[in-house]
Amino acid sequence: MTTPLSTTALEQLFYNARTHGHWQNRAVNDETLHQLFDLLKQCPTSANASPARFVFLKSAAAKEKLRPFLMEGNVEKTLSAPVCVIVAQDMQFYEHLPRLYPYADAKSWFEGNAAAIESTAARNSSLQGAYLIMAARSLGLDCGPMSGFDNAGVDQAFFPDGRFKSNFLINLGYGEAGKLHPRAPRFDFDDACQIL
Repeated sequence: MTTPLSTTALEQLFYNARTHGHWQNRAVNDETLHQLFDLLKQCPTSANASPARFVFLKSAAAKEKLRPFLMEGNVEKTLSAPVCVIVAQDMQFYEHLPRLYPYADAKSWFEGNAAAIESTAARNSSLQGAYLIMAARSLGLDCGPMSGFDNAGVDQAFFPDGRFKSNFLINLGYGEAGKLHPRAPRFDFDDACQIL
């Protein structure tokens, strides 16, 4: 049986968590990235398809390879982040379904069905990127997700065989809380929700 998280945990994951663009000069170790993946991989995707692929850019050389494809306003925040994650989608994710979803012939649902492949890869890699954010926050990291970059350029530079396609980027590290803007407004329940 599950129980509600403590107020402290909810504050860390939601209420006090922010999108960061300024970073402390503090490294994120590889063990933390492994822990992060071990958490996010537990979360649900359609038929356990798990189409997201994650490229963790830590070295200066790797981030410089990304630089030409970033919008101007995203360059400094990305180069100064300890890690920038390319959240990508495997456009042949269905090849793994016999292993990941052995309960049905799920691979046949996608073979030759470009529309199903594209929608499933996009939706579920986006979900997995969101899980990554929550996993990172749970491990004490701050995040700066963004989509201001040239996807085609990133794909050519990092995934030239065409199998993977970039979805969005997430900067990871330990943020400079003193440099945050005030939190932007959020909808109230009645603005965005219905109970029928």
